[in-house]
Amino acid sequence: MKKIIALAVVAIIILLAFTINSNVQAASENVISNETEGSLTEIKEAAGNSLESYKQKYGSDVYGLTAYILHLIRIYSIPFCFLGIIISGIHQYIIGIRKLDTQEKGLTLMVTFVTLLVICQILPLAFAIVVKFGRG
Repeated sequence: MKKIIALAVVAIIILLAFTINSNVQAASENVISNETEGSLTEIKEAAGNSLESYKQKYGSDVYGLTAYILHLIRIYSIPFCFLGIIISGIHQYIIGIRKLDTQEKGLTLMVTFVTLLVICQILPLAFAIVVKFGRG
């Protein structure tokens, strides 16, 4: 009996999710105006200009592209590493209470993700220092 009720609740939730999703999509089609399309175009051009600004700042296409890629890695590594730290914390503190090998795995993962986060945050700074002061 409990399984049937649980399946019915899950089915209702899935149907409601699809219904709400279709209503939101229909409403969002009406919301986008010319001003919104213009601002999206400006954001896209700003991203392209950002690459050009890095090329001008470093005085070379190769250095500018490398600095731009390192900047993107710095930005996207933050949520990735925090997600990894959360997963490793779950392994260490929740699952690892009963299994010592899982606790060690969680600690190893946490150290790895913290190290990766620090490296991804420091690498663009180190690159900028080496390129600016190392080239002479």
